[in-house]
Amino acid sequence: MTDAAVQVSATVDALMQEFDIITHNLANVSTTGYKRICNTFSKSLEAQQAQAEAIRRGESDLGSALDFSQGNIVETDRPLDFALYGKGFFVMETPDGPLYSRNGIFRTNQNGQIVNSNGALVAGQTGPIIIPQNTGLSELHVSTDGTISAAGTTVGKFKIVDFADNENKLIPAGANCYCVPDGGQDIQPTDVENVVVKQGYQEASNVKLIDELVDMITVCRLYEANMKLVSSKGDTSGSIIGVAMG
Repeated sequence: MTDAAVQVSATVDALMQEFDIITHNLANVSTTGYKRICNTFSKSLEAQQAQAEAIRRGESDLGSALDFSQGNIVETDRPLDFALYGKGFFVMETPDGPLYSRNGIFRTNQNGQIVNSNGALVAGQTGPIIIPQNTGLSELHVSTDGTISAAGTTVGKFKIVDFADNENKLIPAGANCYCVPDGGQDIQPTDVENVVVKQGYQEASNVKLIDELVDMITVCRLYEANMKLVSSKGDTSGSIIGVAMG
């Protein structure tokens, strides 16, 4: 395969991957706490920036990164809905290790422990947070620092952590959660103090519908242009072979 063919093939593959990422963002435009995946490949390609050499080698760098910018805070009035205003993550305890999420839609399990929608324990500063039996949800109060009171008695405090400059090294772990990648011993969470916990609210997805649709149009246009290039190269090759065969 010629260098030009490798370049076009790698470009088309990268554009298809970026299209999949955009459709994934669009599918989560209404997912609480979802953080969009942003890409720079199509924008760099369109601007004819310095990715050309890597593409010629058949390598395609999508330039993908998680965008952890703040989503809008939406009031729900549900006592076990929580939104974080500022940098930080709730911690979920799982058999495979801790997961981190901005999705604060919680409930209680049969043991009175606060869990997420998948049943994972929501970590407190000193362990699982247990709501005493016979305590109504209307009696729960959570202060802006994450301290939880039930009928006037403190029962725990949310463990909320941050990763500072290592935030973008987290990887999606499913169910709107993130984890530290294997070998990421240098990526250590730290407790945060400046984040505000808002009870009775959810953080909306930070996906901007119009921006994603504009990106999708750009990707589709670039894909179509490259496919036409593939087709024209195929027609040329066919003509050459026809002449050679007589």
